[in-house]
Amino acid sequence: MTTDELLGPALPSLSPSRAADFKTCPLLYRFRSIDRLPEPPTAEKARGTLVHAVLEHLFDHPSEQRTLQTAQSLVSPQWERLVAEEPELAAVVTPDFLASATELLQGYFAVEDPRRFEPAEREALIEAIIEDQLLIRGYLDRLDVSSAGDLRVVDYKTGGAPREAFEARALFQLKFYALVLWRTRGVVPRVLRLLYLKDAEVCDYAPDAEELTRFERTLVALWRAIEAATEARDFRPRPSRLCDWCSHQARCPEFGGTLPPFPEQLTPATIDSRQLKQEVAQP
Repeated sequence: MTTDELLGPALPSLSPSRAADFKTCPLLYRFRSIDRLPEPPTAEKARGTLVHAVLEHLFDHPSEQRTLQTAQSLVSPQWERLVAEEPELAAVVTPDFLASATELLQGYFAVEDPRRFEPAEREALIEAIIEDQLLIRGYLDRLDVSSAGDLRVVDYKTGGAPREAFEARALFQLKFYALVLWRTRGVVPRVLRLLYLKDAEVCDYAPDAEELTRFERTLVALWRAIEAATEARDFRPRPSRLCDWCSHQARCPEFGGTLPPFPEQLTPATIDSRQLKQEVAQP
């Protein structure tokens, strides 16, 4: 029986991406989570989805076969599968699209040897209830468990290694996963690892229980702010450099746009598995 079946549909839920949306721009949260406005696919997101799929299925092979050549051989069939599931992805293909995905795989093999370990979980949905009021959930790219029981959460990033402000956003996502694992397994992950494939760089972070306790309080406070904004129907834009990449400028008052009518029928925010899955492959 799933958590949703045990709790019923009324319990609100929050994913790391939607939490980060509200922190970045409350109006972006509204567009994505309340209005559920579609966003056109981009080459960057499609490439991220493809590379994540290849790395997930690379571990289907015996350890000795987990080579760059094997990974490269998975690129075309995985892309064909993704396009069959979401035909709109085909519109983002450029002449160098598959080649650029292959280059990112080279970056992966520059920082890690997948022949030397066996992941405990891949593309796994994890979820926990905090303070008996909020379901937090998300898909983690990979979870490694050592023979001593130590946990390492690994997240693949297909963009370049970010500046400090953007790295904080990426670590926010991993702290989210660390909190779920701690609350469900009673173990604080020893390492949160970001693998930046474009630059072949590794960023490790070691959380502790005190930090995760503070982070839990932050998430609860964030959710209460979301509930208050929903009750008041007041999601204000927060302009930043990230606006340059937003696909909702035509609806944003900061760019002279007109907000769509606020949905009349609202239920506590829930995020289905497909939407969560689409959040995994962020560049």
